Amino acid sequence: MVKNIAIGTGRRKTAVARVFVRDGSGKIVVNGKDVKDYFNSEEQVKVVNQPLLVTSMGSKYDILINVVGGGMNGQAAACLHGISRALVQIDPDARTALKANGYLTRDSRMVERKKYGQKGARRRFQFSKR
Repeated sequence: MVKNIAIGTGRRKTAVARVFVRDGSGKIVVNGKDVKDYFNSEEQVKVVNQPLLVTSMGSKYDILINVVGGGMNGQAAACLHGISRALVQIDPDARTALKANGYLTRDSRMVERKKYGQKGARRRFQFSKR
C-alpha cells in the first residue's frame, strides 16, 4: 500500500484541488493523467511545477492531484496552491521560500455575480432617451 506523506487542498475561483504527496521519483498525475497530458498549455504545466522548483523537491516525491471545477487556468492555480500547502507539511523550512513567492496565499478573486435588471455584473441594458 502507498502511504501519503502530506495532503494539501488548493483553491482558485471555483476550482478545488486535492493534492497527495508520496515518496517517489517526481511524477505528477492530475485526474489519472500525466500533468503534460492533462493541461493543454506549457504555461499551465509550469504553474503547477513552480512550488517544486522553488523548494527544489522536484525529484523526491510523486504527486497525485484530484481537481474539480473551474477552467484550466483556475485548476492549474489550485494545483499550485495545494502542492505548496502539502510541501509545507513535509518541510516547514520551505514555508519562507513559498510565502515569498506568494504560493501559500489563496487567490480570492472571483467572478462578480450578475445583478437583476442588468445584462451582466456591471453591463447595463442600452439606455434609450426616447
